[in-house]
Amino acid sequence: MNRILSTLTLSAMSGIFIMTGIEGTAVASPDGIEVGPAKSGEYVTRRPAEEDRLFRSEAVERKIAEVQALLTNPKLAWMFANCFPNTLDTTVHYSEDEDGTADTFVYTGDIHAMWLRDSGAQVWPYVQLSGEDEALRKMIAGVINRQFSLINIDPYANAFNNGPTGGEWMNDITDMNPNVHERKWEIDSHCYPIRLAYAYWKKTGDESVFGEVWVTAIKNILKTLREQQRKGGPGPYSFMRVTERQLDTKCCSGYGNPVNPVGLIASSFRPSDDATTFDFLVPSNFFAVTSLRKAAEILKKVNKEKELAKECLALATEVENALHKYAVVEHPVFGKIYAFEVDGFGNAYLMDDANAPSLLSMAYLGDVEPDDPVYQNTRRFVWSKYNPYFFSGKAGEGIGGPHIGYDMIWPMSIMMKAFTSTDDAEIKWCIETLMSTDAGTGFMHESFHKDNPENYTRAWFAWQNTLFGELVIKLIDDGKLDLLNSIEAGR
Repeated sequence: MNRILSTLTLSAMSGIFIMTGIEGTAVASPDGIEVGPAKSGEYVTRRPAEEDRLFRSEAVERKIAEVQALLTNPKLAWMFANCFPNTLDTTVHYSEDEDGTADTFVYTGDIHAMWLRDSGAQVWPYVQLSGEDEALRKMIAGVINRQFSLINIDPYANAFNNGPTGGEWMNDITDMNPNVHERKWEIDSHCYPIRLAYAYWKKTGDESVFGEVWVTAIKNILKTLREQQRKGGPGPYSFMRVTERQLDTKCCSGYGNPVNPVGLIASSFRPSDDATTFDFLVPSNFFAVTSLRKAAEILKKVNKEKELAKECLALATEVENALHKYAVVEHPVFGKIYAFEVDGFGNAYLMDDANAPSLLSMAYLGDVEPDDPVYQNTRRFVWSKYNPYFFSGKAGEGIGGPHIGYDMIWPMSIMMKAFTSTDDAEIKWCIETLMSTDAGTGFMHESFHKDNPENYTRAWFAWQNTLFGELVIKLIDDGKLDLLNSIEAGR
């Protein structure tokens, strides 16, 4: 998302001044409180003032109070209360159409555009509370409605404007539309909306989001995924950008390196919005398999679209079979592991990127079983020196990626390690590291330097903030409260 350069950002929505960047430290939080290191024993809320919060959920407020009452570590309780509601406080723009249909546009944070991936992940942790709060339920329904309407505008786009406003990437060499913020084709842009809609349906039973727009979107998704199997050639999508960043454009006239059409789906870009090297991005193909099966269940039970459901299931099976055949490689140290990217010709890229879907996050997303031996080997590989984007230093260790570059660890990778762990010592280390690398701000950041957490990118990144809240709640629900309360850091 091109977040590398330091910028001073003024948010029109609530007068937020935030400094972000490689050397950046937040000057002020969304409520105007200075965001420097908290004084010893003093943990003042970093949430916006109540009148400046964009959306309020009584269920979320109750959950915050409940969790804070359970946590005995003051810094952890403070960070949870800052992070968990950050999406609602600062990024959600809810409205209703003339006919009363919910519509929600969600910023990523300091970038005022709606990424299909980010928005689906940002509101995901609130789904579990949607049955307790009608306003929250409608807001999430609005996200789902908006996501599928955006897919119908352009199924190859990853991020959209709030209307046909145009933007900074209108000169990209692709089929741009003024509604589109960025047109980087990423498989997960289709998967995250399906994941959200499925979980929402299971939790609330609400079928109103599965109308004509949804069915049309699924048809567009199927068409796009099939085109990107590249069986009939490179397909209609290409992308180039005039840029100094190698991974912000695609080689070979915008089509990327050649792939062998073996049944996998090409993803021109990764969830980091960086270009793929070998276009069959393995974690995203796994995500496509589970997403297509979820879509098929909805189509069958709600829409009675049996043929369309059958098409989704057939594609899912084809991709799954191809993954078993082409995505598993033999590593000299770890044995059989999943490659990050393959091309179907026998070439494989062995690495992992912090952005989800990643190899590490596949068990979190439910795309592989946590005890899958190949996944377990892969998990050890990605958290080792054999992964070129694994960094370890004085401040901590974790996975980064080429989006930010050398020595910059993404907290998301540490969270995914905790989400996918069954080892209490490992989980405790993850939480302690997340607590000690916030640079005293009480928030998660996009990335931090392995030796200096005050050297970080993006002071306002709602996905990672809300994900941290989700992790704390999950650990409590999993019976890990005593583990959390055994943490000494921040007392």
